[in-house]
Amino acid sequence: MKRPNLRTLLIGALAGLTAALLVLGASVQPSFFSALLYTASALPILLVGLGWGNAAAISAVVTAAALGAVFISPSFALIMTLVTLLPAGWLSHLANLARPASELGGPDHLLAWYPLSDILLHLCGLVTIAVIVIGVIIGYGPEITDPIVDLLIASVKQQQPEFMPDPAATAQTKSLILLMLPAVQGGMWVSMLFAAYYFAVRIVAASGRGLRPREDIPSSLRMNRNSIFIFLAGLAACFFGGVPALVGATVIGTFGAGFMLSGFASLHFRTRGKDWRIPALILCYLASMLMLLPVFLILVLGLSDTRKAIALTPTKDADAPKQSDTKI
Repeated sequence: MKRPNLRTLLIGALAGLTAALLVLGASVQPSFFSALLYTASALPILLVGLGWGNAAAISAVVTAAALGAVFISPSFALIMTLVTLLPAGWLSHLANLARPASELGGPDHLLAWYPLSDILLHLCGLVTIAVIVIGVIIGYGPEITDPIVDLLIASVKQQQPEFMPDPAATAQTKSLILLMLPAVQGGMWVSMLFAAYYFAVRIVAASGRGLRPREDIPSSLRMNRNSIFIFLAGLAACFFGGVPALVGATVIGTFGAGFMLSGFASLHFRTRGKDWRIPALILCYLASMLMLLPVFLILVLGLSDTRKAIALTPTKDADAPKQSDTKI
């Protein structure tokens, strides 16, 4: 096994310092901008992991976590590691995995890279675990969400004194908000971390340091077939109430985001070559931000098209054909 050199570890440490500074900056910014900074903090980890390997990624994660623990608190460092650092480092590790295509029944002169569908599956699982662990740490429950609903009702009453909320409707709203928050948070984080991975792959490929081939996202980004069963299990758990319902809602949010990402990728692929492609895609994205029905249709599209697309590249000692994707 090749031992990492000092230069690689220093590059990783510098990336960890950058990630820690971005997270520290996010902690003192307004909510929307802080979300962007938190997402950007995954980029340094992904860049060194994809370009310099696991040793650099580990160095970056350890450095960022240590700085967070020293300058903020150990609990802050733990949350930062779970939400951003660990998923970024693991994604870069998976992206660099490859084995001879002959082991999968392919040609001897090609390498098969870890499928993008499985990378997305791991991302959804990691974010699910992170949201659940953070919920346990902060004691997430009605004690946190009910005051939010009460505050909204009080605000409406100030503007409309004649407004009299129905107690049953208020209780139902509180139950809905309790389940929606982890689902929405998990779904947003899956989407943003995948966006960070996408940009990191493009940057590393442009620099010439990337090992993994540049894949065609519209044709290769699909969810693993087994993800459907996890999604359905999360949906069923929501009917049990209590902690199972919270876990189920988190699963629906994270894996639902994965299926929506694959649904949009499938939509891009299906509209290729069409004259109306650009306006149709713009309309779909705008409608998805404003209405629930388009989001549901994209989710169904992602659920209906699950497969693996394995990127293939020539081995170093082969005079081989061009890179291709094999669907299995």
